Amino acid sequence: MKKALILLILFGSLVFVSCQKEESEGPAPLVVAMELQYPPFEMSDAEGNPSGVSVEIAKALGEYLKRPVVIENTAWTGLIPSLQTGKADVILSSMTITEERAQVVDFSLPYIRAGLALLISQKSDVESFADLNSPGRVAAVKSGTIGANLANAELPLAEVRVFEDVSACVLEVVQGKADAFIYDPLTVFENNKNHPDTTRVNLAPIPGSEGDWGMAVKQGNQELLEQINSFILDFRKNGGFDRVASPFLGDIMTLFKENGIPFFFDL
Repeated sequence: MKKALILLILFGSLVFVSCQKEESEGPAPLVVAMELQYPPFEMSDAEGNPSGVSVEIAKALGEYLKRPVVIENTAWTGLIPSLQTGKADVILSSMTITEERAQVVDFSLPYIRAGLALLISQKSDVESFADLNSPGRVAAVKSGTIGANLANAELPLAEVRVFEDVSACVLEVVQGKADAFIYDPLTVFENNKNHPDTTRVNLAPIPGSEGDWGMAVKQGNQELLEQINSFILDFRKNGGFDRVASPFLGDIMTLFKENGIPFFFDL
């Protein structure tokens, strides 16, 4: 009888300790994979800590789900494998939703829509992408980009010069050797600020260049996907995206609004 009583007490103690441990540990962390190489969305601050618009969105998502957030700095080629191997719960890394990627991950609702823009030489009278499609016009593009593909497909009358890095494309425009550089609006905007006397911009999205960014989860993780979709709708409704973006994108947000151009989060 005494042995049975002792065993019962020991069992009760183990259950109590186990419950206490679970309560103290709290909810499981939400592991968010992103490549900290695309400022101001994903980057590191002066102390090496994750920083940027996407980091703030991830923190807000964690608060919404009542889960602590762990940011995993992951090389671009390792992002999708990190979901497939269970090292991450979600990708939040300026990832465009494509049919190819949607075959191996499940995408959330879009939270950003972004298109390409033009950095234009002050020596050129080009105003739009369509203006480039003319003999004698020169478009600078970075190798392997959507801008390069678009120029090759849509500008048969122009000369398309392909370069391996952004700085070379910008230099062509700055020196007046190219009419325009086709690239993402953030890079275009920053290079115009760096070269205000030799360049100007057209930030209106080039037709056919727009793509939606989404968060991604492992295929079949329907519960987390539905939670993320609810967060996106709620966060957008309450102005959360503009709020977290403002400290990083304030100047370009203002320029977009002044020119009547839909901003990234205006879906």
